[in-house]
Amino acid sequence: MPSDAKNRPVYVISVAAELVDMHPQTLRLYERKGLIRPGRSSGKTRLYSERDIEHLREIRRLTQELGVNLAGVEEVMRLQHELDDMQGEFEAEIERIESELREQAQRPDALPGVDGRIDPRDRPVYVISIAAELVDMHPQTLRLYERKQLIRPGRSSGKTRLYSERDIEHLREIRRLTQELGVNLAGVEEIMRLRHQLDSTRAGLESNVRRIQEDITERMTKWRTLPQGDVDGLHGDGEDSDQD
Repeated sequence: MPSDAKNRPVYVISVAAELVDMHPQTLRLYERKGLIRPGRSSGKTRLYSERDIEHLREIRRLTQELGVNLAGVEEVMRLQHELDDMQGEFEAEIERIESELREQAQRPDALPGVDGRIDPRDRPVYVISIAAELVDMHPQTLRLYERKQLIRPGRSSGKTRLYSERDIEHLREIRRLTQELGVNLAGVEEIMRLRHQLDSTRAGLESNVRRIQEDITERMTKWRTLPQGDVDGLHGDGEDSDQD
């Protein structure tokens, strides 16, 4: 989980319940269903963070304002927790890269690799008729979902809709939510918005990691090509030079 102040567990359940205008028993129910994940004190007392409070207010908005059923809320909060966890994983990855950089300074002959590949699941390849057949939907349904921004197909140079494997995954997820879980369209919109945000965040974090790795590689390559005297000067031995 991210290490910012929003994730610090500080509120006991009575205070948290008052902040979100819910009964403490409701908070316990949501915890059992995995919708929120409060911390624990050394004495096992539940402690809620600002992030938990935000999540509880979001649950109230989904259920009271949008009429999303509990199955839909569970999907939304699962995705929200994935986003929170991803940020923590990114911070851990940055720490790992920084550690690797320090090690590289001691082993200049070994350079980190750079992986600039694009996920093949994002390549737009299926025309709308094929995509509709793959997910057992009518093409008009796919157009409706696009207008509501539940999916975002690519376009060919001739403006033909082209769907990727990830779009197909999203369409199958929409069908599961509506047909199997009975989630209403407002809930589906929230869930797919979070899914798109999750995909974008993941792509952005991976891009940042690659950029950092490229920067490390470039620095280490330059370091290796410096004359030995300059390299020694960069390290420094902490001793003053003799002066007359």
